[in-house]
Amino acid sequence: MSAATDNSAVSASTIVRLALAVSEELQHSDLHPLLKKVYANRGITRLQQVKYKLADLLDYSSLKDIGKAANIVADAIVQQQRVLIVGDFDADGATSCAVMMRSLKALGLQHVDYLVPNRFDFGYGLSPQIVDVAATQRTDGKPDLIITVDNGISSIDGVKHANELGIKVVVTDHHLAGDVLPDAAAIVNPNQPGCPFPAKTIAGVGVAFYLMLAVRAVLREQKWFGGSGPAEPNMANYLDLVALGTVADVVPLDENNRILVESGLQRIRRHKGCAGINALLTIAGKSIENCSSQDFGFIIGPRLNAAGRLDDMSIGIECLLSDDEEQASGYASTLNHMNQQRRQIEGEMLEQAAVLLDKQLAALSGSDEIPDALALYDEQWHQGVVGLLASRIKEKYHRPVFAFADAGDGTLKGSGRSIPGLHIRDVLDDISKQADGLIDKFGGHAMAAGLTIKQENFQRFQALFAERVSAVLRPEDLNNISETDGAIDEEYMTMESSELLKYASPWGQQFPEPVFDDIFEVANWRIVGEKHLKLELVKRDSGVCYPAIAFNKTDEDLPAGDKDIRVVYRMDVNEFRGNRTLQLIVQHIEAVAQDS
Repeated sequence: MSAATDNSAVSASTIVRLALAVSEELQHSDLHPLLKKVYANRGITRLQQVKYKLADLLDYSSLKDIGKAANIVADAIVQQQRVLIVGDFDADGATSCAVMMRSLKALGLQHVDYLVPNRFDFGYGLSPQIVDVAATQRTDGKPDLIITVDNGISSIDGVKHANELGIKVVVTDHHLAGDVLPDAAAIVNPNQPGCPFPAKTIAGVGVAFYLMLAVRAVLREQKWFGGSGPAEPNMANYLDLVALGTVADVVPLDENNRILVESGLQRIRRHKGCAGINALLTIAGKSIENCSSQDFGFIIGPRLNAAGRLDDMSIGIECLLSDDEEQASGYASTLNHMNQQRRQIEGEMLEQAAVLLDKQLAALSGSDEIPDALALYDEQWHQGVVGLLASRIKEKYHRPVFAFADAGDGTLKGSGRSIPGLHIRDVLDDISKQADGLIDKFGGHAMAAGLTIKQENFQRFQALFAERVSAVLRPEDLNNISETDGAIDEEYMTMESSELLKYASPWGQQFPEPVFDDIFEVANWRIVGEKHLKLELVKRDSGVCYPAIAFNKTDEDLPAGDKDIRVVYRMDVNEFRGNRTLQLIVQHIEAVAQDS
């Protein structure tokens, strides 16, 4: 086991202030001083990088096989073939499916439908069983073409079975490819071997959108639009869905992804988004005009995902496909209720995980040191919520985590989350090669992965996972680093600055929302909502008092006996009964070092 710098039950945390040099172009621009600092800390050196113009979007032509795929789909449209979209049961899969459905219909395809595997009955991806369902679900015969969205790169057997049934398959995906690729008619995936497309972090919905752009170009060359054919569609109409899926899938927001997200946000704010997104914002009490990338990640995404976690993602897809406001509101209400159920289940599972972890630590000779890797299983855990559970445990302990649920057929379904420095899918690949037959199947990314193992193999996997992680991670990787934009001048701690930062860019994975740190005195505190810490913080150097809230923290998180604390926070505007005030959202609290 690696030697961590802190043996407490929660991982050590270190605050690191970013202070990257501001480029000459930014320095001489008319940007707000706070934005110059924040942009520089995220590697921005040119203004063009934050203008987010669709004209700067990467061209689709460098995606391997996209020309072949576009011609296959265009032929299906012209010949009015039967096309079936096979999706995934998360927000990226739902938005990918909605983009494909809406685009294909707008391009003139009459016979198009979708199918999303129920995770409890069929599991993930285009399996042979799902191909059989696809071949028999329509009364007018099996589909001529299956297009996968946000899945398919690992569907070796499913594609083979489709080929045997005479069904052509086009795979669109963004997950990492294995050693063997499916024998599909075409594969569009920036992460397949030999693909030169530079934006490897694009989400599944982005890949689907790019394919539709290419299909439109093929049809335009064939003079399909106008006359007796359909009007040429404006593909920007679907950028609200692309933006939502990109943020909700927590892919890194590189420049290309930020262009997609900002373009989608602008459409929603101008009331040009789909009825489903508007309904989900409304039911959560959020403003359509002020929609932000944070709303995608924390408001809409969880409500969409709740359908796939607890029941059937078709409810979420139908919400995104609806053009009727009343109907969309009904779907949004159902999704909101599911999300409330999901939160209750998740809370119960977190309590159970804490007990399991205590037992695991007690087994380590009474040590209270957190292991380098955690693999936890409880027979009562919900298969659809283990991914969220793994994420919560990872956030608390800053350790790579797998949480497992009973699949009901003698196997366990595991969902994992990683920390910087560990490519979790590569770890699974190493384990599968080290212990042949231990893992039935696996897939994923650097930071998230899933797998299936036989129930009797859990303890062996647990041991090998811990062994492999300890061999890869360095001791310093186990410290939870809080990177901040440093302290800010008093004059910028205003509602105006907060809103400037909120809308300056889409914020998300690897392009984080601005956070700051400083020393405050705790003037007062109280617990609200049973599990949140409401604070009054006085800035030590000025004496100004700021209201603040720390979600999922209590007075036990305050350093004992100290009134002065160091706080990592972001600025927000709190709206209550018509009043708007600046509020600090506290993300981390620690004692003040003696030399501060």
